[in-house]
Amino acid sequence: MSHRTDALAAAGSGVRWQPGKLPDRRGRPGTRIAWAATLAAARGAALAPAHLRFRPRAGAPRAFHCFVLDCSASMLDGGRLARAKGLLVGLFDAAARERAEVALICFGAGRAERRFGPAVPRWWNERWLEPVMGGGGTPLTLGIDAARALLAQRARRRPGAPRSLWLLTDGRSDEMPARPAQADEIHVIDFDDAAVRLGRAERLARAWAARWCLPTALIRA
Repeated sequence: MSHRTDALAAAGSGVRWQPGKLPDRRGRPGTRIAWAATLAAARGAALAPAHLRFRPRAGAPRAFHCFVLDCSASMLDGGRLARAKGLLVGLFDAAARERAEVALICFGAGRAERRFGPAVPRWWNERWLEPVMGGGGTPLTLGIDAARALLAQRARRRPGAPRSLWLLTDGRSDEMPARPAQADEIHVIDFDDAAVRLGRAERLARAWAARWCLPTALIRA
């Protein structure tokens, strides 16, 4: 499946944000459900009331979501990078509907660079993703350090706004960077779908006290 097809599926999925400053903030009944955070909280289990997360009420500070995309050579296997791109387009589209601000950091081939933001994505986002090519090693620490600096900058400039980090990776790295302290909430989206999974992304999520999930959990049927 092409990443454009994946993008359309993700964009139509009704992905919503969990805006709370603390990882366990659920919002109040009567607001719209934040599906991305709800499904991430369930971690693949059957949904229960305790998993529900809600969108903020009017007047809440604008959320910031920092996406970190693994563009290393292993992400080319089995179309992982293409699926990650498609999911990102859908998530950016959801951010635009919520007027949340986002940034995109890509890492691979020994470097990390910011490709977008921070800003509210206001139009079709494929042009930001098409130039992102995979290859080389997995400089996970470089990618996370770039996100760490950006999150710290946002914390100084807008201390009242919630900040989330989203890492999209197959975890094919021996590096174990420290948890970015300025991220109120972290989601690790695990693209390791090999016959023998290494489980490194899941271990990183546990070390960070982050929410771990598979990409399929972010797309509602």
